[in-house]
Amino acid sequence: MSSTPPGTPPQSRSLPRTVGPRLAAIPEGDDRERLTCPDCGFIEYANPKVVVGSVVYWQEKILLCRRAINPRHGFWTLPAGYLELNETAQDGALREAREEACARIALEGLIAVYNIPRLSQVQLIFRARLVDGAFAAGAESLDARLFDWDEIPWSELAFPSVRWALGHYREIAGAESFAARTNPAGETGDF
Repeated sequence: MSSTPPGTPPQSRSLPRTVGPRLAAIPEGDDRERLTCPDCGFIEYANPKVVVGSVVYWQEKILLCRRAINPRHGFWTLPAGYLELNETAQDGALREAREEACARIALEGLIAVYNIPRLSQVQLIFRARLVDGAFAAGAESLDARLFDWDEIPWSELAFPSVRWALGHYREIAGAESFAARTNPAGETGDF
């Protein structure tokens, strides 16, 4: 079992505790404490995670996935997840739809950028359509289903940002072009 804290960058995971960034200090020209290496001067920047996903539709129905993993196991969500290294936001959203819903999608534009400071997350949510109507539960999903708007299991949605994205999707329904939305006023993503 690893004793490496979650979110530790790959380059520092393999280093012994006596080598690399291990001293908390405010680097010159910075305004906050960072882990630094007193031997070589390397500065480890811990930055927010980027989540990418899509509100996917097919014939006026919305695709949702029931989570097979924690957090919020068993709750419904959009096909979404963390952006991988060396991946564009668009490619990440396409990959997440394949992984979680076995779905091929076509992105139509960015619906929203949500800031979740408590989790150090930035979420990029796209509007997308199923390419051929085919989908199935992927490895991280217990189920995948298409819902009419009035059938969406609102009380079983995994995260506040899923509710926000569905609402923003509804605001722009049918629009050819649209501006990206942000968190609803005063909302920070807390449960």
